[in-house]
Amino acid sequence: MPCYRIDGVTPVVDPSAYVHPTAVLIGDVQVGPGCYVGPNACLRGDFGRIILKQGSNLQDTCVMHGFPGTDTVIEANGHVGHGAVLHGCIVGEDALIGMNAVVMDGAVISARCIVAATAFVKANFSCNEASLIVGAPAKVLRRLSEEEIAWKQEGTGAYQRLTERCLETLELCEPLDQVEANRPRIDAGDLKPKQKHQS
Repeated sequence: MPCYRIDGVTPVVDPSAYVHPTAVLIGDVQVGPGCYVGPNACLRGDFGRIILKQGSNLQDTCVMHGFPGTDTVIEANGHVGHGAVLHGCIVGEDALIGMNAVVMDGAVISARCIVAATAFVKANFSCNEASLIVGAPAKVLRRLSEEEIAWKQEGTGAYQRLTERCLETLELCEPLDQVEANRPRIDAGDLKPKQKHQS
């Protein structure tokens, strides 16, 4: 992976974490045990500190950054979907940030919350635990059900298993020039999209 020291500060990646080779880590970045960092993610610890705690994931093309002296944190088992931007904020334990959502400076997403895809969370936002947060600007719509929280946890578990799968089997290769007979499907479990979580 492209990993850069700046001002004498070097990123730290736990050996049990997986960071895709195209992700970029700069400076004061800490990737904890069992974390997953996806393709083309950018973790810029050149101003503030960037922290991923145990079992969290930051998916492809996500960005983490912050102002000087701040910490941008994904707490344990946090889950950040494709293309999200986190700037100087805290993502609470077991919370989910949806695809292409933006969470701004000083915002605190409490534990077990879900921020909907494309939401814009303004600076200094706060909420209660287990909230469903939607819109631009984002607002709390309601409390999450136990079923919705369990669905989120199942998805995070799938990414924790993906970390292990990547460490064990992911390898650079040349593509085939045609589809082989009886091509196998990847066995990644049976996680399904949540069709109804904004009622």
